Amino acid sequence: MTRPRRPSAPLLRDSSSAIHSRPVRRRDPDQPNLPFDPMPSRVEPCLALLKQTVPQGPDWLYEVKWDGYRLALHIEPKGIRILTRGGHDWTHRFPTIAAGAKELGVSSCILDGEAVVLDEEGRSDFGALQRSLGGRGGKRISTESIFCAFDLLYLDGHNLTRTELSVRRHLLEDLVPETSDRSIRFSEELDLGGEELLEHACHLGLEGVIAKRRDSPYRSGRLGDWQKIKCVQSDSFMIVGYEESASNRGGLGSLLLAGRKGHDWVYVGSVGTGFNRTEAEYLRKTLNRLRTKKPVVPLRGKRLVFSEPTLIAEIEFRGWTREGSLRHPSYKGLREIQDNAAVFDLTDATVIR
Repeated sequence: MTRPRRPSAPLLRDSSSAIHSRPVRRRDPDQPNLPFDPMPSRVEPCLALLKQTVPQGPDWLYEVKWDGYRLALHIEPKGIRILTRGGHDWTHRFPTIAAGAKELGVSSCILDGEAVVLDEEGRSDFGALQRSLGGRGGKRISTESIFCAFDLLYLDGHNLTRTELSVRRHLLEDLVPETSDRSIRFSEELDLGGEELLEHACHLGLEGVIAKRRDSPYRSGRLGDWQKIKCVQSDSFMIVGYEESASNRGGLGSLLLAGRKGHDWVYVGSVGTGFNRTEAEYLRKTLNRLRTKKPVVPLRGKRLVFSEPTLIAEIEFRGWTREGSLRHPSYKGLREIQDNAAVFDLTDATVIR
């Protein structure tokens, strides 16, 4: 089936693959008015596995890697719910997205996607999104955010999680309006393949690309059906303290970072760039409230202040040193507890080279 082409960004194209769907079971004649499948209250998200190279071949489709907050958008006859990755209700924090959901004209569905704030070039900016929400623990509502929908898990009585991705996206594309100024937009397929795609995406300043198996069902967890390949590495690390400074912004020189390895914390270096004076003052005050005399990583220093492992920071970096420290790290912002962000796991030692 050939679908009409949408007006889109230069990297994007529509799918021309044939649609093969499983047959839907018949209704029970004794209960003709019941839906085929009950609508789940929550679906644990499918997560992308980090890879160094783009998987090749026609079995894969590619999308932009959005840099924001993963959300599930539930549209029900009784109202709208917007859930974070951790299952927390953030409907009140994204009123523009909720309003856009009401305009889709569907009685019940679950959309999987990402809330983002775009810059002037149309690229997602995590820092701008966080600022629009008032920072970690902030109480603001974000009117600048849009929702980039990339999957459809439920639609009008049909649970689609066992259906192949190509069918789910076909239905999703029919559901989401084509106009580019809406608060809910379809995350389109990228037009190039393989390493050429990654190079082009990086040249445009994108976060990276996501590769997904076209025939895969929707499986919760990080199982490899979806893979993420990043232009500049960016991941979540635990803040385990800071280095004091008499001259730098807010008295904070750098943040001490750690990753996980099994049940232990492993020091991965410090970051002293990416935050302004206001952010530095907030971080210092918050870490002082979490202060502890017993560090979770084996560090010593007169100017080091250690804290309980509570705050998770998103860090952009250029790779790893031979000693296992982040190379050229830069602070992007704090992750919300409700976002359920996973701290970087160092168990796979091949990434630290």
